[in-house]
Amino acid sequence: MNQTNYQLIDFLEFDPGFQQDEFLWKACFPTSIEERDGKIVVTIPFQRQLQAVDIQPDLDMPRKSYDLVISAYGEKILKLSIGFEKALTEESEMLQLDPQLVANPLTYEIITDQWIIKDQSEITRAIFDFSQPKIDYWSNLLPEPHETLKLSVFPDGKKEIKVSAFDQFFPARNDAMALAFVEKDGQPVRATFSLEANPDEVFVGTGERFSKMDLSGKTFQLKNQDGQGVNSRRTYKNIPFYLSSEGYGLFLHTSAYSKFSLADHSTRSAQLLVEYPELDVFLIGGDEPAEIIRGYQQLTGFPNMPPLWSFGIWMSRMTYFSADEVQTICDRLREEKYPCDVIHLDTGWFVTDWLCEWKFNPERFSDPASFISKLKADGYRVSLWQMPYIAKEALQHDEAVANNYIGPLLESREQGGSNFSALDYAGTIDFTYPKAVDWYKGLLKELLEMGVVCIKTDFGEEIHMDAQYHDMDPKLLNNLYALLYQKAAYEITEEVAGEGIVWARAGWAGCQRYPLHWGGDAACSWDGMAGSLKGGLHLGLSGFGFWSHDVPGFHGVPDFMNSVISDELYVRWTQFGVFSSHIRYHGTSKREPYEYPNIANTVRNWWDLRYALIPYILQEGEKATHTGMPVLRALIFHHQDDRQCWHIDDLYYFGDDFLVAPVMNDRGIRDVYLPEGDWVNFFTGEEQMGGKWLKGFKTELHDMPVWVRKGASIPYYPNRVNCTDDMDLSKTIKLEINQSFKGIWKVLNIQ
Repeated sequence: MNQTNYQLIDFLEFDPGFQQDEFLWKACFPTSIEERDGKIVVTIPFQRQLQAVDIQPDLDMPRKSYDLVISAYGEKILKLSIGFEKALTEESEMLQLDPQLVANPLTYEIITDQWIIKDQSEITRAIFDFSQPKIDYWSNLLPEPHETLKLSVFPDGKKEIKVSAFDQFFPARNDAMALAFVEKDGQPVRATFSLEANPDEVFVGTGERFSKMDLSGKTFQLKNQDGQGVNSRRTYKNIPFYLSSEGYGLFLHTSAYSKFSLADHSTRSAQLLVEYPELDVFLIGGDEPAEIIRGYQQLTGFPNMPPLWSFGIWMSRMTYFSADEVQTICDRLREEKYPCDVIHLDTGWFVTDWLCEWKFNPERFSDPASFISKLKADGYRVSLWQMPYIAKEALQHDEAVANNYIGPLLESREQGGSNFSALDYAGTIDFTYPKAVDWYKGLLKELLEMGVVCIKTDFGEEIHMDAQYHDMDPKLLNNLYALLYQKAAYEITEEVAGEGIVWARAGWAGCQRYPLHWGGDAACSWDGMAGSLKGGLHLGLSGFGFWSHDVPGFHGVPDFMNSVISDELYVRWTQFGVFSSHIRYHGTSKREPYEYPNIANTVRNWWDLRYALIPYILQEGEKATHTGMPVLRALIFHHQDDRQCWHIDDLYYFGDDFLVAPVMNDRGIRDVYLPEGDWVNFFTGEEQMGGKWLKGFKTELHDMPVWVRKGASIPYYPNRVNCTDDMDLSKTIKLEINQSFKGIWKVLNIQ
């Protein structure tokens, strides 16, 4: 074990032997304050510490001072920024400020032992405290408390959040730093900032986290990588934002590798560390989680609304290899009355499987435009897989190298074969270079002009770190890459196809603007299903309004490509998909429902239900574009005062009115928590009062534990369709959840 339990070494990543030229500099009492253009600038001196696990000031070294800039946006967002010999980042691709979010000028006043910062409404937004601790002196066994920064912030003008000033055992043994930076070889290289954490405080968010709902007691590395499933600490979508049960959110505005330690290294503190000599932190207040997340979206952008057809069924597997194969599958789905809107072609539409060249195989897809047009006439849209890496064997390789469209590698090395890794290819498309962006858009434009409607922007969570990029260091680009990549694909799709959409795996702050995102390569197992849901709930708590997952999981276990999927898993995951914002079947083996004859009719019924619910899903999707509410929601969105709901990660709200409890075992039994309210079972019509657990709730395979709010009015489509092209939404009617409601199967006349 390498853990030392010294904060300096374990969290701040110092060399345990102190053999490197690294020093910690801690913030001390501020020395000056002034107002500049509505912002407050506070000069903070930093004292270098001795190189030891006992953190003590090196009084022989002069202090260094840096300016902490405090600014306010609207009435509920406060920004703290400090650059350690780096110019502060004012704009970035991550930010897309809502025009309604205007700067709120700040002023200050100085009173005894305090600097008080107020906004133009005279509401206190921050306080610097200079008071001395109360001392009853009787011993000199240990030194006096060290000088430190004492700061309270009030993002919404009401809730006080304190910087973690005295998280210590004795003054030289610290478990968190209020504000500090690390200097290496004479240059600042990383920075840390901490807030006090309460004993029962809960943290959620941080991206697509495959963890329990309560993230307290965990430390997360905010570094995108191939998650290789949905059951590890790796994840495709790290988002530098968390939400606290104490009524605030924190957005660390950076693309640098970072860490959040949420009451873990110390249960008294929520800490962040960024591998860059700058801190740019937004603190967002609000009365409820949706308001806080909406504040985050006001900074980084709101989700756009996906097109109508995207809410239908997507059919795929890894992979289809020819136009004839695809046509046969599409024809059979129609013949057997399975409604479907999208057919997705994964890695096999190229000349060589996995060799991405953005060109159809001319032998197996002899006339792609005609092929796509014929499918469209039958109500099918075509989605295509591709990746942002160029292989040496690709048609575009020489052109890309000659024009620096891919970041040139700093050292020559051999290219390996595909094993799902970014580093198997010759280079990464450089989306920091405008000419490379235009070139990539041109590759997609040819496909979109044929009639393709969606590009699967797969991978993107990793890049070649041994390459030189046009406008960014690889360590800053790696996390941000997903945003630049998806933005380019989304923009050209919207321009050519008329509707913006991507199908994306990686993510970072701002990616929510370009829906939609799916959960990656889940195992075809009950734990794969459970991990997927955990990831989706946390992603919804990180600003993403739309999210999907592969039904019924992506890869087999233990045989990655060939393990047989059980009928129970296929149906239960289908049910989970029906009650997700989007539903796509995909994976390493057969996924078409008619390949599972014992349950084929059951699956058809669930697909019909999905299409009946599309008017409701559209309604809730529209809310996701401006309210902070995702379509698939953790219970805390509606029950923040119910402490149990901060710990539940296996059931969720689907929009405002549905409470969904997926069955994740082959016994059809689970415990269900019904929160406060009057509920009606969606499949039986049975009424149930909330505020209690239903232990050992049993449901047959053709049903699912789903409840609807009593008194809800659910828009639904009453007629069976082949695809969304058949829908005339003016014929939508309302399903009233009252005493006459006896279950949805009776309404739809499904046996």
